[in-house]
Amino acid sequence: MKPHSSQSETGLFDGVLAAGGVAAAVSDASWLQAMLDAEAALAGALADVGLISAAGAAAISACCKADLFDIGELGRAATGSGNPVVPLVKALTNAVPEPANRHVHRGATSQDILDTASMLVASRALLPLLDDLSAAASMCADLAQKHQHTTMAGRTLLQQALPTTFGLLAATWLHGLDTAVDGLVRLRKTRLAIQFGGAAGTLASLGEDGVRVAAAMARRLELAEPVLPWHTERTRIADLASATATAAGAVGTIAKDITLLAQTEVGEVSEAAGGGSSTLPHKQNPIAAIAALAGAAQAPGLASTLLATMPQEYERAAGNWHAQWRPLTDLLRVTGSAAFWLRTSLSGLNVHSERMRSNVDITGGLLMAERVTSALTEELGRQVAHQLVTAACQRTLHSGQSLAAELTADDKIPLTGEQVDKLLRPEDYLGSTQTFIDRSLAAHRRADD
Repeated sequence: MKPHSSQSETGLFDGVLAAGGVAAAVSDASWLQAMLDAEAALAGALADVGLISAAGAAAISACCKADLFDIGELGRAATGSGNPVVPLVKALTNAVPEPANRHVHRGATSQDILDTASMLVASRALLPLLDDLSAAASMCADLAQKHQHTTMAGRTLLQQALPTTFGLLAATWLHGLDTAVDGLVRLRKTRLAIQFGGAAGTLASLGEDGVRVAAAMARRLELAEPVLPWHTERTRIADLASATATAAGAVGTIAKDITLLAQTEVGEVSEAAGGGSSTLPHKQNPIAAIAALAGAAQAPGLASTLLATMPQEYERAAGNWHAQWRPLTDLLRVTGSAAFWLRTSLSGLNVHSERMRSNVDITGGLLMAERVTSALTEELGRQVAHQLVTAACQRTLHSGQSLAAELTADDKIPLTGEQVDKLLRPEDYLGSTQTFIDRSLAAHRRADD
């Protein structure tokens, strides 16, 4: 047994794609410690039900420290058995003094330890992930509150559609994050469970004590006790994958909006510490939002792999179980990185409300065409009103005149100049914007309680 190397696991791209606290929580060292924690909890559970002595359990637990083992050596040795638990159990057994060493891994199979470790790793990784997501949500709530009356162009299919407020956009971001946080919190409380079934899911080697040991093990690890072993019933992994990828999607939506709003031609937001370029001195790239989007973009494929590997045969799977280890780790890592970078982006986000308002006006009033159509519908009918306003909009696009000028010049449109001016005020055509902002903020406050 050689000590774990202290050499950094940081890779060339990790500063951008593995940022934040989740990366350390899913490192090889964290996985190894989680496997050892599972072994220690098993030994403690065996003592709890009277199958081994408390002293024996303590002797095993004392050796369950990751820095006592060489990760690289365990990984190389795993090729002989198909998983790293087998060489770990051998090394742990050799480390524990007699007679306690005879009880190392008692009643368990390799998958019990690795699956339980996966639940521990996930549970621990979700803490920094939830912290970053919750902090980002709070920042969105602040933006929604502060900018509830900041008028901007609402965009559909990347084109200006109707006026809205930046507060409503931030409230929409907020609700997506709150929903993602709620899903992860509920999953962490109810769906992360120990795995303990023995070689074929029957716990036969422990006789009638197997279920009691499982219950004690779950209590020690503060994980749920499953109804039965889930060696090939992988819905827990699927739920974890889905909830994590959903959070990544919520993060990615906000990051994409920020990158679009920060475009030079739009200029409605900017990051406080915009990133530079290796060749262009003037560039102020929204690097944090870009890095968030890069992390979030990887999540769906990783989640898809975890869902694709759900079908697993009989009592223990050949291949699909093994295929889940790395994508689960990577999914947590990239989602955590995305959340970290979104928090960074929002923490220094500059909102350029004057630019938002000026962008509302760049189409010469076209943003308000729907309102004019609605005003004319009662007198002219929907179809005629739509045709007349559409024609006026087309003339506006080609003539360089404002929509107001084209509307008042058309004698088929029964509106005075004063009426047209009133209809073209964006601030007066925000519908239920304020109600939706209030609802999002109220839901956020309830979630925090």
